[in-house]
Formats: sequence, C-alpha cells, structure tokens
Amino acid sequence: MSNLGLPEKQGLYNPEMEKDSCGVGFISNIKGVQSHTILTQGLQILKSLKHRGAVGADASTGDGSGILLQLPHLFFSEETGKEGFDLPEAGNYAVGMVFLPRQPNARMYCEGLLERVIREEGQLLLGWREVPVDPEACGESAKATRPVVAQVFLSRGTQDSAEFEKNLLIIRKRAEKEIATGKKPYTDSFYICSLSSRTIVYKGQIMGYKLDEFYKDLADERVVTAIALVHERYSTNTFPSWKLAQPFRQIAHNGEINTITGNRHWMNAREGVMQSELLGDDFSKILPIIEPGGSDSASLDNVLELFVSHGHTMENSLMMMIPEAWQKDTRMSMEKRNFYEYHARVMEPWDGPATIAFSDGVCVGATVDRNGLRPARYLITDDDVVIMASEIGVIDIAPERVIEKGSVEPGKMFLVDTAAGRIVPDEEIKSRASGRKPFSEWVEANRIGLADIEALYDAKKMDAHTLKKNHAVFGYTEEELTRVIAYMAENGKEPIGSMGIDIPLAILSQQPQTLYSYFKQKFAQVTNPSIDPIREERVMSLLQFIGNHGRLLDRIETERKAKYLRLEHPILSNQDLENIRNLHTRDFSPITIPTV
Repeated sequence: MSNLGLPEKQGLYNPEMEKDSCGVGFISNIKGVQSHTILTQGLQILKSLKHRGAVGADASTGDGSGILLQLPHLFFSEETGKEGFDLPEAGNYAVGMVFLPRQPNARMYCEGLLERVIREEGQLLLGWREVPVDPEACGESAKATRPVVAQVFLSRGTQDSAEFEKNLLIIRKRAEKEIATGKKPYTDSFYICSLSSRTIVYKGQIMGYKLDEFYKDLADERVVTAIALVHERYSTNTFPSWKLAQPFRQIAHNGEINTITGNRHWMNAREGVMQSELLGDDFSKILPIIEPGGSDSASLDNVLELFVSHGHTMENSLMMMIPEAWQKDTRMSMEKRNFYEYHARVMEPWDGPATIAFSDGVCVGATVDRNGLRPARYLITDDDVVIMASEIGVIDIAPERVIEKGSVEPGKMFLVDTAAGRIVPDEEIKSRASGRKPFSEWVEANRIGLADIEALYDAKKMDAHTLKKNHAVFGYTEEELTRVIAYMAENGKEPIGSMGIDIPLAILSQQPQTLYSYFKQKFAQVTNPSIDPIREERVMSLLQFIGNHGRLLDRIETERKAKYLRLEHPILSNQDLENIRNLHTRDFSPITIPTV
C-alpha cells in the first residue's frame, strides 16, 4: 500500500484512475463574524450528507470526510502555551496540519526533514502540537493506515503576507517531494493537509458523522470560525485513503473531471517552459505542479493553488479552468466572450460533471460546470448566514428565517466575501474579471482564422489506384465507405444506428482493425447522461487554438503580440493542412512529423 492506503499500480488497477462522487457544502457568516455555532452547523451539514459517503465491507470505515476552517487564534494561542511556546498576533503565523507515520523512527525522520526545509527556506519554526484524536472513532480498515496527526507552527516575522504564503508553498512542496523520493521506510504516511496563515483542514478516512468524535479539537467551544467548508467522500469504484479525503487546501469537489488525463499531461508539458517572476529560480522547488498519486480533485486543487499563489484570485482562476459555455452564447457580452477566448489559450478546460466549493479563508463560494450536472443549492437567512450544499435541507432552518434560496445555475458562480460582508453576484464577478484588461483588443489583434491564411501550395490529390490500395492497407471496408464515410461527407454529421455499442473491443478482434477503432471516448463513471448535440449545442464546442501562450505565470493577463490560429473544429481538409504546414511567420514555425 502507498499514498496513505492507496494500492500501487498492479494488474488492471491504476491509481491515476481514482475519481470521486461526493457530498459537498459550506456555511458562512456573510459579515465574517466568527463563532463555534458556524463550526457545529458545518459539522451538521456533514452529518446530513451521510448518504453521500461510502463504506466498504468494514461498515465502520468511510471513504473520507473533512472540514476547512479559518484559524481559531484564541484556541491555538492557549493550546500552544501548554506546549511551551507562544504565538504572535493573529495573522502573523501559519499552522500546518500534518499526517506523520506512527512508527517512531519514521516519524522522527519526517519531522526532522520538515524542520530542515523550514530552516533552509529562512523561516522560523515556533513548535509542534500533537492533535488529540480518538482512534475508536475510525473503523478497523482506517486504523490500519491511521497516521499521527500533528500541527506545526511557523512565525511570519517581518515578511508581508504574500511573501509568507509563497514561502509556505515552497516548504510544503519541497518537504513532500523530498520525502516521496527518499528511500526511508514508512514515509508513505507523510502528508501536509494544509499549511496556511488563514485556513486549516481537519480531514481523514473517517465517516463524516464521526469527524468531531475523532478530532477532539472540533468539539472545543474555543474553536471559532466564520467559514466552514465540508466534504463527504464517495470514491465510486476506487480505493479510499487518508490523503485523498477532502477538502484539499482550497477546494472540495463533488463530481468527476473527465478530461483529467489530458489536463495532467498538459500541465506536465508546460513545466519545462513556464516561468515565474514571483519565485524566480525557486520555481523548480514547487515542481511537479501536480502531485503524483492524487485524485482528479487533488490535481485541480494543485493547479488552482499555483495560479492563486501568483496573484490571481480564486474566482478568476476557476473561470479560466472551468469556463462556462461561451463559444456559442450569442447573448453573452463580447467582453466576457473574449475574456474566455484569451484564457482558453492559457488553459484548456477541466471538463466534467462538477460542483467545486472553494475558500481562501476570506472568501468562500461554489462554481458549477457548464452542464450543471452536479447540483449546488443555497439559502440565505435573516441573521446573515449562507448555507450551500449538494442538496437542500442539510440544516433545519425555520421557513420565516429564509430570505432567499435557489440553486447555482450551470456555468455560474456563487461567492461570499466575508471581508466586504456581502454576496457577490455571478454577473458582477464575471464583469469585473472581463473588464479588468482590454481582452477584446488583444484577441482581435492576434486571432487568425483559416480563411486568413494565404494558400501558397495546392494540396496533393490521390489517384484512384492509390486510394483503393490505401483503403485495403488501412482496413476500410465497403460498409464503412458507403454507410459511414459517404453519409458524413454528404450530410456533415455522423450516422446514428443505435444508442448502444455492441462492437467487440478492437484489441480482442481476430480481424484487422483501423487505427481509430482502438480508441474509445471516456465518460463519467457515475453520471453518464447521453449528450444530445442538438438540444445541448450551446454547451458543446469543437473550438481549437494553435499558438504559443501562457508561459509566464505572473503576467498571464498582459498583451502579447503573438498571433494564434483559431480553428472552429479539429477536422481539416488536405488544403487546410497544406496551408498551415506552410505558415512560416515570426509566430509560427510548423514542422512535419511522420506518423507511419
């Protein structure tokens, strides 16, 4: 076992295929007033989402649950006093929630390595506190992989908040990478749930309704917060683990990212060309951006954290990563459409049925995918409390106290700003983001379409003899040519024969197969509605972009005189390909790669 309970890759099992379908929610005081009541009501949401969690053969072990809170300063200052060290004022220190091995030597090794990294990064370690837990509150299976849970405290000193958070990110990434690549035994159990001066995450492979039994801190009246973000995990057909319980450092996710393999590959590919003015030569210390062994939700959290650490707000980063359906929305303002087109060149969408709840300790909110396949229901009470969850009724509220309720619409965002003491409407979020820079000017100045490319050479044509020979070589049957390809050429769409596919897998066939027969489209493992290209035309797009963009993290939103090619769909004629192949300019240097 590795990764706190996740098996190694073996046989037909691949840990990279881990996906979730869970319950998620948050409660917040809109004015930012902290109280223990917000925490207890957050735990009540978790208990109400019990049916969203999963259990295995051992019914006392769940797939995982957790809660994200603001740092309770009074509680920590009194508890660390008992440990023999004092904390600075609120906001001038950070707390790390750390999973450590139970084996004493391995625990000492991990603690020592983390302390060394803290010193090498020029930060001041204040001390450690072991978090009191009740092991009887977790099931038999969870006990076998249960880590020691400890908190590490660091002083901010004279650094400003942004500099401090940057150094915390480097420390966490360095420590986890060095331990993961080390040869010491038992270090699989090391994991940093959170390391922040604003938030802390209590989580584990525990049933949601037992979270406050396991973590005794959560029952303490001194633990107060204005934000509580909770998650109950259902890992579908995959393995639970302590590490993959949610919330992660900034998000909790209900759903699946169907494009996750491509998203991970794109981010890995960018690491070699990305630059960071914020981190400079230290940028290599936070690589890889996406931590190996994580779920789709964990990978999304890693990338969101990267952009937020470089000065981009959570809501703008999520607009870029999980955009609404903008390509065919004629009612959307041109400014907003061009905002999305500009950022589509920086980041391909993380698509799938998803509700993402997020918080940085000041703002808390939720966004829903463009199809709206995962619900997010909210209500607002007359005492400035907002509740959002995967379903309605997670907390009993008298009807006369409710002043507004509804659901987050597909592609929309719901945001509570506790610093400003208000709920920020979706339209204001998007308008503010798209109006911040002249995206329309930049897009119009750099966009090139196929019609704008001069045809310098004619496409080569295939004679009838060569065409017939290639049909045989590449396995095209008469039925394929007459019933499928001819129909597509005449009508511009695929023929639909049946809703199901009963064709055997190409790899198991005794007959020669065409190359594309070996590829199958991946769908959601839990929610798999049939996609109707007519009724759902607005949320489906084949738009593609070719061009160089998005290398410098700090200045993504700056004008770059870099032309890019916009393709309405990825199907190109021979003439289109020939035109692109000969498009030699300052911005494009095409090369031809043999594929046979």
